Amino acid sequence: MTPQGHQRLEEELKHRKSVERLEIIKAIAEAREHGDLSENAEYHAARERQSFCEGRIAELEDVLSRSEVIDVPSLAGSVVKFGAKVDLVDEDTDEETTYQVVGPIEADINAGRISTTSPIGRALIGKSVGDSVEVTVPGGIKSYEILKVDFS
Repeated sequence: MTPQGHQRLEEELKHRKSVERLEIIKAIAEAREHGDLSENAEYHAARERQSFCEGRIAELEDVLSRSEVIDVPSLAGSVVKFGAKVDLVDEDTDEETTYQVVGPIEADINAGRISTTSPIGRALIGKSVGDSVEVTVPGGIKSYEILKVDFS
């Protein structure tokens, strides 16, 4: 995992433990004051939210305890591997895109972070600047050329 991804997960864990837990406890207490719990929708919704939050806390603690943080700037080369920022050009439309290849837990296509297990991530791993890669996407096959590989 990248240092930034590790930090984001730690921040989410801290927020869930210190802020969300307290909000949920207050919501449950308020719902209990409304009387009969068997027919109290607010109480059941708060308990469901609590269950989701506790499950996410457990998941985050597990991921963080087993994660290995990779110092991406210490990596170098022109071959795509974990942590690389890759500039691509769509060979059909000449549209340029930049992605960072990260682990599945950090992936966020809207932020330009793709998973090593995604179709495009798998196609890019091990390729070099100037290589063309073909990726099967829901709309067919896309071809990209690798313009730049950066580890900064």
